Amino acid sequence: MMIGPHASKQEREDCARRIEADPRNYIAQPTLALSRVPTLVEDHLEGRHVDLRPYVLYGRDVYVLPGGMTRVALRKGSLVVNSSQGGGNKDTWVLS
Repeated sequence: MMIGPHASKQEREDCARRIEADPRNYIAQPTLALSRVPTLVEDHLEGRHVDLRPYVLYGRDVYVLPGGMTRVALRKGSLVVNSSQGGGNKDTWVLS
């Protein structure tokens, strides 16, 4: 995975070569502006990028649960929140 606006010229060139060699193995998507939240890191708080995945129950009625799963970037400054690429997740609960 490469985040184009944050990649070096060399990383972009290397990625372009890999895409040219096997274009069907790649997809592109826009870079999203993720929210940042205070996150406990060892003994202090640091801002981390996150996205919230709500839980929605769908049946006869549709009900959005009060909370969800928050995907969080584990490295400072990273936009990578998916667990397969080095992100993590936290349960999120709405108390009131």
